[in-house]
Amino acid sequence: MRFHKMQGAGNDYVYIDTAEESVGDPAQLAILLSDRNFGIGGDGIILIESSTQADARMRMFNADGSESEMCGNGIRCVAKYLFDRGRIGESARIETGAGMIGVQIAVVDGVGKAERIRVDMGRPRLVPADVPTTLRMDHGNDSAPVVGVPLDAAGSTLKVTCVSMGNPHCVIFVPDVAAVDLPAIGPRIEHHPAFPRRTNVEFVQQTGPSSFRQRTWERGSGVTLACGTGASAVCVAATLNGLTDRKAQITLDGGVLDIEWGSDDRVSMTGPAGYVFSGEVDPARVTVFDRILRR
Repeated sequence: MRFHKMQGAGNDYVYIDTAEESVGDPAQLAILLSDRNFGIGGDGIILIESSTQADARMRMFNADGSESEMCGNGIRCVAKYLFDRGRIGESARIETGAGMIGVQIAVVDGVGKAERIRVDMGRPRLVPADVPTTLRMDHGNDSAPVVGVPLDAAGSTLKVTCVSMGNPHCVIFVPDVAAVDLPAIGPRIEHHPAFPRRTNVEFVQQTGPSSFRQRTWERGSGVTLACGTGASAVCVAATLNGLTDRKAQITLDGGVLDIEWGSDDRVSMTGPAGYVFSGEVDPARVTVFDRILRR
């Protein structure tokens, strides 16, 4: 099976072009290939498929095999892959589990390859049932955005803001993001009963008027170097909390993303996308090797 390892701000996935390869069980394949010791290694796999409604379709499977609706860093890599091969122009539409997403090639390098991509992330979903979350504002309004609401988790009471960018996010502003024990508290929030479909978790520190430092616990994958939908949710959450004026430059462990929540209510994200390597793997051999080692 031919694969392509790509990364967007360090958020790395194994990409499989279904025009080149057939995929049996993508959930099981994600578990096998994402393993950083016995597989290729990555935060999951992304399938690049044809679409009858758009220029292409993207399907994303986390490292635990669960399918997610959308990945902001992943869709930039899909756009780069397609642009570099001449299969899309500088503007395109990509079908995802979160709907149709528009992409724009923002920077092309000296050899005609995409370097930075702008993504129309769409409108944030703020009604609690749409996130989804069972949390509500103090007055119990079922349609009011969840902004700075207390959540008891891992022995602490945290003030959380909930946003969906096609997938659920729980954003928590803290004075020192480096002090957060993310591997310990991240899964406790991801699986908290307040989030019926689990949630991505972002701990965020404001570093300037419109700049933030973000660390992410990604639903189904754990600690990741970057999360594009998460950065988009952070910009929305920061605006709702009165911390910025609808624009944010967000520094993640793997790079920097520029986010804007426009007056048309749509969020745009601009960031890098790059190749790591390509190769071939026999999933059956990975499965056999895995079984032998785990007996």
